[in-house]
Amino acid sequence: MASVNKVILIGNLTRDPELRYTPKQTAVTEVGLACNRRYKVDNDLREEVTYIDITFWGVQAETVAKYLEKGRSVYVEGRLKLDQWDDKETGKKRSKLSVVGEVCQFLGSRGQGEGPMGGGEDGDAGSSQRFAPQQPQQAAASPPPATGSGPLQDDAEEDDIPF
Repeated sequence: MASVNKVILIGNLTRDPELRYTPKQTAVTEVGLACNRRYKVDNDLREEVTYIDITFWGVQAETVAKYLEKGRSVYVEGRLKLDQWDDKETGKKRSKLSVVGEVCQFLGSRGQGEGPMGGGEDGDAGSSQRFAPQQPQQAAASPPPATGSGPLQDDAEEDDIPF
């Protein structure tokens, strides 16, 4: 039987990313994400906040730690992971559901002129970055620019079609 374990989240970081390395020098970054849900009850607007722990690994972990900070908006794709352990104080079984981040896209603006993602007077230039290094992206092959004065080029000048 087939199964799917996929999570898609958009929210704000609740703390600065915490970067560390395993004994084999693999980067691990943990972040907290707050996802807000607004709803109405008898014409009264209410808000519910869900706090989620997310772990990124490898190059992506280093990138997240380098460019993100508390309060930044992010889009995250990942999978759920259940951690289980015995509580040392009570001896009871404990468990925690968290997310292993596989794709992270930075949303919003980092601020005017700050770092590689800032720029422009409104601070929005380059404000969205997507990082998923474990899934290589293929560059779309674009045709070379037309040269000469062949029949296709002459037809293109007569049409007002934007594509």
